[in-house]
Amino acid sequence: MFHPSAPAAAVAALAPMLAAPRRIAITTHFNPDGDAMGSSLGLAHVLRAMGHTVNVILPNPAPGNLRWMPGHQDTIDHDNHQETAEKILAAADLLFCLDYNRADRVQGLEDAVRQFPRKVLIDHHRDPEDIFDVVFSDITASSTCQMVHDVLVALGKGSLIDAQAATCLYAGIMTDSGSFRFPSTTPHTLRIAADLLERGAAPHVIHAAIMEDNTVDRLRLTGFALNERLQVLEGGEATLIALSRADLDKFNYVPGDTEGLVNQGLGVRGVRLSAFLAEQRNVVKISLRSKGNLPVNEFLAAHFEGGGHANAAGGRSTATLEETVDKLRKELAGFLSAHPA
Repeated sequence: MFHPSAPAAAVAALAPMLAAPRRIAITTHFNPDGDAMGSSLGLAHVLRAMGHTVNVILPNPAPGNLRWMPGHQDTIDHDNHQETAEKILAAADLLFCLDYNRADRVQGLEDAVRQFPRKVLIDHHRDPEDIFDVVFSDITASSTCQMVHDVLVALGKGSLIDAQAATCLYAGIMTDSGSFRFPSTTPHTLRIAADLLERGAAPHVIHAAIMEDNTVDRLRLTGFALNERLQVLEGGEATLIALSRADLDKFNYVPGDTEGLVNQGLGVRGVRLSAFLAEQRNVVKISLRSKGNLPVNEFLAAHFEGGGHANAAGGRSTATLEETVDKLRKELAGFLSAHPA
């Protein structure tokens, strides 16, 4: 028997919104990852089974290793189909915002999301914006997919999670929990995963589709990053990989190619913090991972317009890559000394 963590007040507010067939749009964040895609597509399958008309709108295309997911073929990405995406949003009765809690995370869709009159948030990141009408926010959850499962069960719709929905939700839980190894993995997480297996999710198939679907360019980029760009800092407590635009272009980079690269540095013996920087157009993207009581979300919020989870966070810099690296190294020493192992 499941005891979903979805708050009763939010469930009570959402239920009547779904009592009659609606035109529903689902959005997720720019550069969608496994949890973003899994939660969006998993929820879409169940909402359609409830009788709703559902469209999943992506800010930009999903990476190649997620396009196998059931329902991906029906998604619409705003980057390539702007007019269609905005027309669907304008006609929708209800908007779900999954795996993001700030409107700027959807980039080109930001204005449409802000202006939408009825928004439902399901998300596990810190400090949601106060722009949503119904809020499911749980920073202790392993993933948004875990939360979607909880919400569906709390609504009494868990029986509508079929094999396709289960596959999507399992994929997101697996990726955001680090294959069930991160501290956010709880007994409740594993019970949900077991339920999804019973409903048709196949772990070996899902893992292979996501983790073992690499282009030669992506593998070579990973090797280059580790061999040529990995630096060990602060007496062995931190690692840094910084890739320039030229580095990325050399290996025909496409979004998703550096997914998970930040975790490689954290695997070095003695390292408590791993940093990954990638130079994009007009911005440097920053990803940090940490072990133990080392709140990288606070570090990024203080210095690089960022946030996220205590041990996994992201930020950005409009300075050059070299200036960003210099600033990060300068601030890192004090941060590590303020949070001793």
